[in-house]
Amino acid sequence: MLDLVNMILHIDQFLGEWVVQYGEWIYLVLFLIIFGETGLVVLPFLPGDSLLFIAGAFGASGMLDPVLLASLLILAAVLGNTVNYHVGRYIGPKVFTSRVRFLDQRALLRTHVFYQKHGGKTIILSRFLPVFRTFAPFVAGVGMMSIVRFQLFNVIGAVIWVGGLVTLGYFFGNVPIIKEHLSTIVLVGVSAAVVPVAAGVLWKLFKKKTSES
Repeated sequence: MLDLVNMILHIDQFLGEWVVQYGEWIYLVLFLIIFGETGLVVLPFLPGDSLLFIAGAFGASGMLDPVLLASLLILAAVLGNTVNYHVGRYIGPKVFTSRVRFLDQRALLRTHVFYQKHGGKTIILSRFLPVFRTFAPFVAGVGMMSIVRFQLFNVIGAVIWVGGLVTLGYFFGNVPIIKEHLSTIVLVGVSAAVVPVAAGVLWKLFKKKTSES
């Protein structure tokens, strides 16, 4: 767990090492990470936003081809969501009432509530919310959203998410003040996503205990 936290907070250092170590294969490595985070509900902890931003910065430095990078990662995000959607469609609504090993039931239910509130837009909005973006296509599949409608939101969300963060990284990732405080920026980003979710869980537990007493 500490190794994962270290990797997320120092993703720039790890990516630099990977580029040197894997050469052209780095595109496949990044493809698989984005595909895994969006396509497999058991891997919501993989770095997504920070990885895209840093990859864009490496594109600006000439170590990666930014156009090839963005194209492959958009494809990875679309395919990941598509696989996730079909898994959810195959399992069906029983996932909400039965315990599935390795599946975060609380995160699943929170995403379901989010999906009920925002509908198809959830597929786009969740792209920018860690954990939610992993469960959103799964919930859409469970909810039997039509494949055509799902893919429309899926592609739009992937283009905005990947294209936007890679572009931001390309133009701002190598700015000295951002580069020097990258770990802090990543930590703030992770906290911004995790804290509201944790606060919601704690509030529910507090209300439950209050009602029982």
